[in-house]
Amino acid sequence: MILSAIRNIRRRPTSAPMASLRIQGDLIVASYNIHKCVGTDGRRDPDRIVQVIQEIGPDIIALQEVDTRFGERKGLLNLQRLDHDCGLVPVQLSKISAAHGWHGNIVMVRKDMASAVHEFHLPGLEPRGALLADIDFAEGPGVRIIAAHLGLLRRSRRQQAEHLIGIMKKQTARPTLLLGDFNEWRVGAQSSLNSFRTAFGTMPAAVASFPSRLPFLALDRIIADRQGLIDAVSVHDSPLARVASDHLPIKTTLLGQARSAAVA
Repeated sequence: MILSAIRNIRRRPTSAPMASLRIQGDLIVASYNIHKCVGTDGRRDPDRIVQVIQEIGPDIIALQEVDTRFGERKGLLNLQRLDHDCGLVPVQLSKISAAHGWHGNIVMVRKDMASAVHEFHLPGLEPRGALLADIDFAEGPGVRIIAAHLGLLRRSRRQQAEHLIGIMKKQTARPTLLLGDFNEWRVGAQSSLNSFRTAFGTMPAAVASFPSRLPFLALDRIIADRQGLIDAVSVHDSPLARVASDHLPIKTTLLGQARSAAVA
C-alpha cells in the first residue's frame, strides 16, 4: 500500500489551486501538526513554528502535537509570541493545566471569536481527543470547528470517525469544519475516513502534506459539511515550513458569502 502511494507521488498535488482571491469577509483557516516543535533537522525550535504560522496569516488554526507526550503534559508553544506576532489566542479549555491543548490539540483564533468550547475523548487503543469550538463573527453567522488528531491504527481511526459523527448529531445545527491530522493516507474505498461521508458528503480532494521535505501522503485534512463553505484546500509550502516540522500546514479560505448562504 505504501509503495502504491509512493508510485502515485507525481499524480498527487502538494497543493490544490485556490478558486478565488480572498475578499473582505473571507477568513483563512489552517491545520498544522507541529511535531512537538521538532523540525526535520532534529532541533526543537518553537520560534520557527510561530514564524510559519505568521507566514500563513490564519484567522483560525488547529494545531496538533503541541504538548510533551510522556509524563505530565506541558505546552511547548510560545503563546505570548503567537498573540503578539500573529494575533492568535488559544480557545479556553475547561481546566487549567501545564498543557496547552487537549490530547495535544489546540485551536487558536482571533480574540473574542470563540463562544463555546467542548473537549471530547475519542475511542481507540491510544489516548486521543477532539476539541469543538463555536466561532462567532461580528457580522454574519458563525461556524463550528472540530479539531482532532486521529490514531495510528486504521480500526481506531474508523471508530473515531464514527464517534465524531455522533458528536455532530448531538449538537445544534451549525456550519461545521472538521480539521486536523487524520493519519489516513488512503484516499479510496479502503480509507477509514469514508464514515465522514454521511455528514460531509463527497470528500474534497486530498493534498499531500507529509513528510514535509518530500510530501506524498495526505494525512492532514480540512472538510466542510456544506458545499461552498470553503475554498479549495492547499498546502503552505515554504522553505521554513519544510524544516520546522515533519508535516506541512494546510489551509483554506472560509468564504464570507458562503457562510451567510449556508444558514440563510
